[in-house]
Amino acid sequence: MSNNLPPANHSYRPQSSTPTNPQRTRKLLALSACAFLFATPAAQAATQPEAVKFVPFEQFLNSTRASSAADLMHRPESKVANAPAVEEMRKAILDRYEGVTVSHSFLLDNQHYDCVPVHQQPAFHTYGIKAAAQAPPLELLTQHQPTANASPSAPKSPEVASFDANGNSTRCEANTVPLLRTTLETMSHFKSLNDFYQKKPGNAVHVAQANFATPGGPAHKYSYTYQFVNNLGGNSNLNLWSPYVNTALGEIFSLSQEWYIGGSGAGTQTEEVGWVVYPAMFNGSEQAHFFIFSTADNYASGCWNNTCGDFVQVASSGLLGNSWSAYSSPGGAQYEFAAKYYLYQGNWWLGYGSTWVGYYPGAKYHGGQNSRYAQIIEFGSESVGSWIWPPEGSGAWSSTGWSHAAYQRNLYYINTSGTSLWDSLNSAQPSPACYSITGPYNNTGAWSRYFYEGGPGGFGC
Repeated sequence: MSNNLPPANHSYRPQSSTPTNPQRTRKLLALSACAFLFATPAAQAATQPEAVKFVPFEQFLNSTRASSAADLMHRPESKVANAPAVEEMRKAILDRYEGVTVSHSFLLDNQHYDCVPVHQQPAFHTYGIKAAAQAPPLELLTQHQPTANASPSAPKSPEVASFDANGNSTRCEANTVPLLRTTLETMSHFKSLNDFYQKKPGNAVHVAQANFATPGGPAHKYSYTYQFVNNLGGNSNLNLWSPYVNTALGEIFSLSQEWYIGGSGAGTQTEEVGWVVYPAMFNGSEQAHFFIFSTADNYASGCWNNTCGDFVQVASSGLLGNSWSAYSSPGGAQYEFAAKYYLYQGNWWLGYGSTWVGYYPGAKYHGGQNSRYAQIIEFGSESVGSWIWPPEGSGAWSSTGWSHAAYQRNLYYINTSGTSLWDSLNSAQPSPACYSITGPYNNTGAWSRYFYEGGPGGFGC
């Protein structure tokens, strides 16, 4: 793909990405020293995880049943707390695949996908449903865009290869869906089953609800935009990058996403989608992966990428948890993907590109706020660390702009009457020493609403 330029009337003014605050400069110099002293071997290991061999589905199940808890716990990368935690994970996996037949499996970026009949996927048991809901009309994926014509220079999302390295098709047969295989090895990167599932309450959600009066979880850091508006969902085109997450220094993940939020306190409910670099979740991979998440109870429950069976898949594409074949590069080619949520006939449908992937059933929300409509829209970047935080977006300051900083564009929401309107966003930069927002900007066409996000991370975020 050739390098695309932003629209001619693009209005940002690049600023220096070098911090001018001396204390901040010292922090970044210290970060560089740590990266030099400690991160290089870890970076090589994380960037090039050991290749996973293709494992047929029945062999995987047999291995799950026979795996020794002691052996799993003694692996160098294991963080699982104890043998009962391993058994809880084992039970969750075997319950997930009980009664499931697989037509074929394939392997992408060290992850297996199993093609499962639509009616055998775990969500059918979770919600007690007999048949998948009818998807929204395909034309709604484009008709809901407030302006009819997208920018002809817009970057595109790279396609998934048609076959894996073993010659297995990456497309599932008719009436089957690709279910991301959940393994004990992946789960053991976490202390407990709950830790594997969870995405704890984030500062962006809490701060927006409280008008900046209440801090959120101390480990979550952000740059984001928001709007208080009743909505049935919305859209973003997310610029695709893979910022480096140094797990050897205690960094956890870095992501870019959109949120649709309703309720408050213990009744907070969300639908979330974007890309995430999360080595523990994806077998050491330092590539960004497509993810979804939803909670009905302020993150007390919910899980990444349907691993707990809370999402109904209907499409054979838009692979949950998958990586891409190409990513944006500084000053070079830019890649993106379009993601949308739409509350249609009582279910929160996920759109990826030109495909309705599936939905979170309305029953998930137990009559709560998001069973009717959401109240806040948010778009931005998020990271989790401990004493040090990873880069967000591209890792460059948002002020560096096009082809250097990560962006989100084509930002619109669907009001409660089903009409699409351009977002009117405010920016929030609760961790300005490490991350920033430039914009939001108003323009025309598919760049009518957009902003730049991210930053280098580091200490004192």
